[in-house]
Amino acid sequence: MAGALRRAGRESFVLLERGSSVGGTWRDNTYPGVACDVPSHLYGLARHPWPDWSGRFARGDEIHRYLRHVADAEGLRDRLLLDTPMLSARWSGDHWTIGTGGARPGTVHANRIVLACGRLTEPRIPDLAGLEGFAGPIFHSARWDHTVPLAGTRIAVVGTGASAVQLVPELVRRGAEVVLFQRTPAWIVPREDRAYTAAERRRFAGEPDELADLRRTLFDEGEARFASRSGDPEAAAAAEETARAHLRRQIADPALREALTPRYAFGCKRVLLSDDFYPAVASDAVTLEASALAGVEDGELVAASGTRHRADALVLATGFAASRQPYADLVVGEDGTTLAEHWSAGMTSYGSTAVPGFPDLFVLNGPNASLGHNSSVLMAEAQADYVVRALDLAEARDPAAADRRPAPLRVAPEAEEAYTARIDAAAASTPWLRGGCDNWYVDGRSGRLTLLWPGTVRAFRSMLDESDGSEFLPVEAIRDASRARGES
Repeated sequence: MAGALRRAGRESFVLLERGSSVGGTWRDNTYPGVACDVPSHLYGLARHPWPDWSGRFARGDEIHRYLRHVADAEGLRDRLLLDTPMLSARWSGDHWTIGTGGARPGTVHANRIVLACGRLTEPRIPDLAGLEGFAGPIFHSARWDHTVPLAGTRIAVVGTGASAVQLVPELVRRGAEVVLFQRTPAWIVPREDRAYTAAERRRFAGEPDELADLRRTLFDEGEARFASRSGDPEAAAAAEETARAHLRRQIADPALREALTPRYAFGCKRVLLSDDFYPAVASDAVTLEASALAGVEDGELVAASGTRHRADALVLATGFAASRQPYADLVVGEDGTTLAEHWSAGMTSYGSTAVPGFPDLFVLNGPNASLGHNSSVLMAEAQADYVVRALDLAEARDPAAADRRPAPLRVAPEAEEAYTARIDAAAASTPWLRGGCDNWYVDGRSGRLTLLWPGTVRAFRSMLDESDGSEFLPVEAIRDASRARGES
């Protein structure tokens, strides 16, 4: 977002960052084996190609380094307020008043606000009976405790999602024993990771066109995956067979293979990539408990099956508060309603970016902006460009505002309703809603798909590009409403 503003010649902005560096999830997640499951040359920003990725899929520490590099390349260090969390944000009639804490407690006044807070930021901690009775260390995978020794330690891992699939093989490599609590198995396809050679990296650096061609190829491959994830029968059947063949090749024991076979449609949950998870689970170092962790009794971990397990440490790889974004409680709109209240039946918006009742507010990586088939970075880039166009529109449609700020941009409720109906119609027959599983893409309060965009990246870009400003209330209507509220 900052880069898009700067490229548009807009220099009056500041970035509030609660952490001690940029990097988001790649700063916070430091568990053993953490890496991205989007190809590295597609996960980088389009305007900041990086020829020196170590391999096809980047490690977490690499991405953290890359994002710090981008901040420097964009000249953002003087705009970054690190260790400065947003504690509150309230619409004050004609601007936003933002309360800050941490290193810079105080108030920031801003004409506009962009919430680029991510969607997998607050670990979800399950409510387990007797958890306080566990004698060893307990921590979430996203808050890894590096003081806990691994070699010779018996570690219980709760969950078999994306983090656990990376974590478990690495724990085994480092000499740990693992008890793995699996509530629901995942569809897993080959990762086919490999390191780039020094010659390849030199070529990427010396031939930018080749790097751009690679990014286009990776993008097209990602777009092609949408069919199998969204329920196209032929594509889904082929992808499911790929996953089943992968499982058959790597798990010889029929009983273990059966326990690791999903009972829901391909694509219903996030499809995972791994070449080493199944071999790790099949090894003597891992005990698969094919049921959820139910609680702790007398210091032992009790599974839903009734089986008891001993462990020295407990790792909760249990995901995040995704459908109920934590920042939403902090943001108060023009009618005194919080964003959380507006989203009480699930997140809604226009264009996954703007929300009625919250003037001059934009959300990146918010409602229906996630992907299950391609790089979500592409979505954020498209949203940032849309925000810049919206700011241009605000100035163009209020030319009398030469000596004052333009009339605020207020999304029409009808625009949000139409966009929500479009999302619901596109999602209605997909595996995300009809695939027979529980997933983090769907809000349990309404049963609506609120995290994923039910289409391709190309379709999302086209949707935003075709937005002509009619999604916003006319300037005259805004002024009439402001006068009625006694605002300037």
